[in-house]
Amino acid sequence: MMKSNSNSTTFTVHDRLAAAIAPNTNSNVTINPTTTTTTTTCSINISTTNCQQIITTNTNLMPAGSLSSATAASCNLTTSTGSNQHQDLVNLFECPVCFDYALPPILQCQSGHIVCSQCRQKLSSCPTCRGPLGNIRNLGMEKVADTILFPCKYQTNGCLLSLMHKHKLEHEDCCDFRPYVCPCPGASCKWQGSLESVMQHLWLGHKSITTLQGEDIVFLATDITLPGAVDWVMMQSCFGHHFMLVLEKQEQQFFAIVQLIGTRQQAEKFVYRLELNGNKRRLTWESTPKSIHEGIQQAILLSDCLVFDGATALLFSENGNLAINVTVSLG
Repeated sequence: MMKSNSNSTTFTVHDRLAAAIAPNTNSNVTINPTTTTTTTTCSINISTTNCQQIITTNTNLMPAGSLSSATAASCNLTTSTGSNQHQDLVNLFECPVCFDYALPPILQCQSGHIVCSQCRQKLSSCPTCRGPLGNIRNLGMEKVADTILFPCKYQTNGCLLSLMHKHKLEHEDCCDFRPYVCPCPGASCKWQGSLESVMQHLWLGHKSITTLQGEDIVFLATDITLPGAVDWVMMQSCFGHHFMLVLEKQEQQFFAIVQLIGTRQQAEKFVYRLELNGNKRRLTWESTPKSIHEGIQQAILLSDCLVFDGATALLFSENGNLAINVTVSLG
């Protein structure tokens, strides 16, 4: 419960709500615990004249009646001073080479300087003292790392999450604030940028790509008998989104797939269907489009797309051209 007036704000936490407040001696907070035989309350008076920043209270719920006193609380009161202290602690894990955080396993030189495991593989001497690098584990730092939260590496791009180190890398691999790469197949374009700027890059940097409007279109790949590795790309615009249709030829195998210019969550809302028709034959594939965040190479590697060989392509082609019917619908 919260009460407020012009001078102060009072929070009252009851034992029935299975929460309590642990005193924080480093902040301008007065805690007046009062107990009775039936309930435990904790009042926090925060003077608005002395407190210029928002105070965040994180309460971990516990079974009612499990708290014997306010000192057994599982609620952390974080002030600006506490946040600065936490950040100072996190900064101790900064790798002097890549400026990312050194996460367990944490290796150190004989003088105790740490370096992240990725940079360690490229170094022969300590980047701080130039001393020899062994394979010495800093177990103390590893134990501390188990107790603190590390900000996402894409914090400067807008991600506000802080995570335990065990979940940090997994999150960063699919973080929506990770820079997007050019979705065009091949490795020639090195562009990176935000999701909002992907289409502008395609319009300005890849002007040869054709865009068709509508939920049901025909993707025409010409000269499919060309030797070597060849890519065909087309854009489809519908439902307020842009989809990239890709046909890749690798040796004598063809891979057709659709990816959304959007996030993984947005891609899950759609279903695409690819269909080859001709000479009284039909070959179809239906799936959820990939997000350009994850790309298509893994899907092609796992054959998680429409796959057919050169002989099959010739059965459905006409004068060396292959028409693929593409339908996008809401999932």
